[in-house]
Amino acid sequence: MRLEAKQVSKVFRSRRGGGEVHAVKNADLVAEAGRFVAIVGESGSGKSTLARLLLDLIPPSGGSIELDGKSVNGRGRAATIAYRRSVQAVLQDPAGSLNPRKRVGRAIGEVIRLHGMARTPADVRRKTAEALSLVGMVPAEAFVDRFPHELSGGQRQRVLIARAIALSPRIIVADEAVSALDASVKASVLKVMVDLQRRLGVGYVFITHDLPVVSKVADYVYVMKSGEIVEHGEKTRIFSAPDHPYTKKLLAAAPVLEA
Repeated sequence: MRLEAKQVSKVFRSRRGGGEVHAVKNADLVAEAGRFVAIVGESGSGKSTLARLLLDLIPPSGGSIELDGKSVNGRGRAATIAYRRSVQAVLQDPAGSLNPRKRVGRAIGEVIRLHGMARTPADVRRKTAEALSLVGMVPAEAFVDRFPHELSGGQRQRVLIARAIALSPRIIVADEAVSALDASVKASVLKVMVDLQRRLGVGYVFITHDLPVVSKVADYVYVMKSGEIVEHGEKTRIFSAPDHPYTKKLLAAAPVLEA
């Protein structure tokens, strides 16, 4: 499976006549199942807007988002639901992404039922347990009946990953998915993501400002500045011999992550 942004742009217009903001400008990007692609840049560089475009949450102002060569924009409801199964999201704030009134089993189970992955309550619960087990929440039965506030930050993030994985996606767009976690928890969640990549062939579009993390997990890196992709390449080349001055600046400012 191949997800592409082709010369995609996004312009936001002020409702009060304050002009236009070009959040993304003519961006080209390729993500594939089984590949760990990272988008890096400072806050305000356009990373999250590009993520929303890739997820078909907002329409592009120009260019297109394509899945296996077919545009994903402006299609019917059935095609959009099918796209949601193939390309899932894991966002930064698990507390805000999980309804505090819904137990873990219901939060995952509702998504499973909505997409027809299982029908009977027993099958939904079994598939929910399988998803939780895949992200290391074992035994799963110890977590399905808990509320989000009864979980740690790392456990809540794993629930979000489990909710995405329950639909058997080929690509996951993860927007600052580990930025709110402390170092040890961050490492364990990243290990889960890499394990899913290897075991299930899941691909990632990993949006972050954390270059040391990218150096550990990414295969390919895109660098964004002021809405534009200013450089991209294999991770080893980007970190050892960057071309663009902005990439060099980011690398110079990044802390060194101990092995």
